[in-house]
Amino acid sequence: MIHPQRSAAAAAIAAAALVLAACSPGSGDAGSAATSEETEATGTTTVTFRLWDDVAAPAYEESFDAFMAQNPDITVQVEVVPWGDYWERLPLDLQSGDMADIFWTNTSNFGRYADNGNLINIDEVIGEDHDEWTESVVSLYERDGALWGVPQLWDSIALYYNADLVDAAAVDPTDLTWVPGGGEGDTLLPAARALTADSAGLHPEEEGFNPDDRVTFGFNAQADLQAIYLDFLGSAGAEFQDDDGQFAFASPEGEAAFQYLVDMVNTWHVAPSAADTNTNGDITRDLFLQGRLGLFQSGPYNLKTIAENAEFTWGLAPMVAGPEGRVSVVHGVAAVGNADTENMDATVTVLKWLGSADGQAALAGRGIAFPGAVAAQDAFVNYWSERGVDVQVFIEAANGQTIAAPVGPLVGAGANQLTPILQEMFLGNIPVAEALEQAQAAGNEAME
Repeated sequence: MIHPQRSAAAAAIAAAALVLAACSPGSGDAGSAATSEETEATGTTTVTFRLWDDVAAPAYEESFDAFMAQNPDITVQVEVVPWGDYWERLPLDLQSGDMADIFWTNTSNFGRYADNGNLINIDEVIGEDHDEWTESVVSLYERDGALWGVPQLWDSIALYYNADLVDAAAVDPTDLTWVPGGGEGDTLLPAARALTADSAGLHPEEEGFNPDDRVTFGFNAQADLQAIYLDFLGSAGAEFQDDDGQFAFASPEGEAAFQYLVDMVNTWHVAPSAADTNTNGDITRDLFLQGRLGLFQSGPYNLKTIAENAEFTWGLAPMVAGPEGRVSVVHGVAAVGNADTENMDATVTVLKWLGSADGQAALAGRGIAFPGAVAAQDAFVNYWSERGVDVQVFIEAANGQTIAAPVGPLVGAGANQLTPILQEMFLGNIPVAEALEQAQAAGNEAME
């Protein structure tokens, strides 16, 4: 989904590791919400729809063209507010009455607005009268026994690989497993070592290897919640948040997961420096596109960028497994209704369209993201199949073992406190166990 330049379910994880999305935040200017005077002047009702992704916006324009052909008494205007401004403007526009009638949200942010009474209760206005939605996304937007968002798109995690590099290194990317400490049965670390080389062609553990002169890297171990450490936590049998929404990753299992990742960076030298990845979360994707990274664990939000820019043979494999198997985070973006809209009936009509397979056909058919409506999923699969890309691994990840995406009305505030500590840990400046305790305490305190 996914942004700097990730596509919609992710976004600015380097700045706030808990903010996920699935289409790339883009740039654009937002329009203003329609007034009742405008509605009276035109004889139609105008419903505004806001999102942060200028890649997805044209698909929504196409979708709403089809909607308006069927509903000539309703006009839908699409507003794009850049990711960097989106969350700052949202509460201000809600307070001033300038917020769109319908807008995108993610799991890290919707809870506070549901609790504040800013959102339309989807159960009350739509109920069960809708096309089937992806259940893992539905569950993300349930709170206090009600559903507050219409699923729009989702992503899970898989492993992109550079076929030229893995063939040359005799690495099988389809069956990689990590074991705490790189112990018996670990196949990820040997693969990453074989794929990492300095300018002299030497690999880690070979005499004379220079980690400061690496030309290729093995794996994108970094402080990336969605693609990396949430999945490693899950596959270690750890939690990120407990049933009460408190951060709970400072556990023996959590320490094992983070220690492995930090060691990949600072001890085993098979991943890029955290000095680079902390400040630019997309640098590993760029290294992959340059042919300098063998294994890149990520989501479908990077499909278009890789497909359109890679000048080598690449493929998709199942994500890396751990002690508890393969465990993926599934994240989704939802469309929510503004409870203070002046155009409630028309807004609900548009929300119903947005939840339909027809309404999501353009998103899926343009290959932008897996749609929330199950019946529209084949269009996304077919788009990529026609381009020689099998996206089944993402579907299998979503249908397999999963770990919950961050959720809660104050989880973003918690992220702002814990993320800098985790970044220092990846730099090697704070021991893992100590950093996790500090980060967990700071994050939970911020959510009080």
